[in-house]
Amino acid sequence: MADEDDASKTEDPTEKKLQDARRKGQVASSQEIKSWAILLGGTAGLIILAPYIANNVRIISRTFIENPHAISMDSYHLREVFKTITVDIGLVLAPLFLILVILAIASNVGQIGLLWSTEKIKPEYKKISILAGVKRLFSSRTLVEFLKGIAKLVIVGVVAFGLSLPLLFDIKMISQIDIIYTLDRIHTIAIYLTSGTVAVMTVVAILDLVYQKSKHAKEMRMSLQEVKDEHKQSDGDPQVKARIRKIRAERSQNRMMASVPDADVVITNPTHYSIALEYKMEHMAAPKLVAKGVDHLAFRIREIAEENDIPIVENAPLARALYAAVEIDQEIPSEHFNAVAEVIGFVMRMRGKLK
Repeated sequence: MADEDDASKTEDPTEKKLQDARRKGQVASSQEIKSWAILLGGTAGLIILAPYIANNVRIISRTFIENPHAISMDSYHLREVFKTITVDIGLVLAPLFLILVILAIASNVGQIGLLWSTEKIKPEYKKISILAGVKRLFSSRTLVEFLKGIAKLVIVGVVAFGLSLPLLFDIKMISQIDIIYTLDRIHTIAIYLTSGTVAVMTVVAILDLVYQKSKHAKEMRMSLQEVKDEHKQSDGDPQVKARIRKIRAERSQNRMMASVPDADVVITNPTHYSIALEYKMEHMAAPKLVAKGVDHLAFRIREIAEENDIPIVENAPLARALYAAVEIDQEIPSEHFNAVAEVIGFVMRMRGKLK
């Protein structure tokens, strides 16, 4: 069943699908990149800060080495000594820890940008379900992560052993050489090992990032039906939108027809177009179009005009021009003033309002 679902998901994810997934914290992120960044910071700290750390540790431990007899062995003094050492060592290592924290945050932000999501920490039944836990334990993802971990350990171990092998002969000579040289040699070996590990982890991190992005893109793919459903949700169901447009058009038409009895003249072509104009000379600067229509609607306008004794004037060119150029409740534009004025004048003279 799952295979069938995966096979049907042939479409690239929409922007909305990606945004919704991001809000839920579902993004392509590689843990290996974070591990690599922390390891890189640790290596850099080992190379750059080692002399600083070693010198401060030497100063802190001087009392214990030079005057061990001066240290009181009662429980109170031992606690104070332990507290002091812990604070001092913590302050010495603080710059290194700060570098590691900054690199860990930067590696995450560099992959997915600034993201804050609480979806993954919300309490859900499936997170505490034993059955769901067993399924996750034996899932393909868990198996892949397990194999990745084994492969990484083997590769890093082989590289580390290969790098350290030429240096192993120093071990039997450590008891015969100066302590300063011994510490320096240990420092060199540590740099060799961490540098080799960083090189291996760089390759592992790049491969894992490519894998995570590919897996995320596959998980985000959508079926054709999902794309259609999303478009319906985003843009609205076409059938519902058509019904709404129809209702709005009917209401607008009803309002328009209710204005026809207020018209002073209806201009026709004579059958297909009807234009109803209102002009109250006392308080209107120009005639206003109150209703217009073609075919059946034009016929209804003429019917209402006849029922209300509104003059009907046949002027096909003017009717067509006004229908195309003027919207409902708009005044007649200046280019049609003369033609409309003749019609209005004719109606007013017919009604005895003009001589």
